Amino acid sequence: MLSMRVTAKRKGIRPKHVKDLITLMILMVIIFLVLLFWENELDEEAMAATLEQLHVDYPQSDIPIRYCNHMIIQRVIKEPNNTCKKEHFFIHERPRNINSVCSSPRRVTCQNHAPSLCFLSEIKFKSTVCKLIEGTRYPACNYHVFATEGFIVVTCDDMGPAKIQRYTE
Repeated sequence: MLSMRVTAKRKGIRPKHVKDLITLMILMVIIFLVLLFWENELDEEAMAATLEQLHVDYPQSDIPIRYCNHMIIQRVIKEPNNTCKKEHFFIHERPRNINSVCSSPRRVTCQNHAPSLCFLSEIKFKSTVCKLIEGTRYPACNYHVFATEGFIVVTCDDMGPAKIQRYTE
């Protein structure tokens, strides 16, 4: 009985089995990397709706015709129920200048009586306001373009501006 145990322990992994293990390990690493990159792609899609993605166009895109229609489709800007947004605006300013609004001493009441503090920019930003003139279901939305300058009101968190609450001239 003792000699059988010793013999069984000596068998272990033989050199011909090592090649199979290396192939299996390489396959596992490849699967791991595929899953890792796949997860990162999903994260990028989730991050697509950041403040910068939704509202910042700096420097302003050189789109001579139908600027709003193009930008809203390119950035997939719509209501959660897939309807057209009634109004949207793009700020043509450096993101760091928009971030500085969070250090503005001009604090104002947020929309919908939100408990967080809102900050009003101290300077006017060049912007394009897009107002819906036709369509109800995204992407069949048609917008009128208004170039303007105005103040922005933002809510801020530890990372900077979290949401642009409104635009005011």
